Amino acid sequence: MTENHPSQRPAESAPDRPTDRIARIELDEATILRRSETVENERQAALRDLEADNRFIPLRAVENGHKGPWSLHLAVVDGRLALTIRDADGADAGTIGLGLARFRRVVREYFAICDSYYNALRKASAQEIETLDMARRGIHDRATRQLLEALEDKVETDFDTARRLFTLICVLHIKA
Repeated sequence: MTENHPSQRPAESAPDRPTDRIARIELDEATILRRSETVENERQAALRDLEADNRFIPLRAVENGHKGPWSLHLAVVDGRLALTIRDADGADAGTIGLGLARFRRVVREYFAICDSYYNALRKASAQEIETLDMARRGIHDRATRQLLEALEDKVETDFDTARRLFTLICVLHIKA
């Protein structure tokens, strides 16, 4: 992707219009088998931040005459991430399906570094914690770029929105 691709607008860019955003997002609770307190806090922060500030334009829905702001329902169905979209009137605006196989490795890496980071918070030096935090952010950024590539030609969004969506994808990956 080029640096000027519309799905990679700078984080400081606000939605072009109030309709170019997610107004509500929910996760399929049946998909999630368990959550630790840390994961629950991350989920709540991602949802809160996403609903407060995001840029999201589902291209096919707009082409078909739907208008936002959008409501999203995220679920894992048959090994695929399903982003079910509803328009401002609550009408079904389609579903975007993304194969999750492409995210398995980076999700596994992200979980591993997060475990190391949270364990280090209890006993490691400030320098060790900072190193792990930088690694954690680096993996999260790489995964976000991967998600932006997967959403290309499906959704126009910015880096911060995709980053928060990746956090929610991780929550959906947690199994007992």
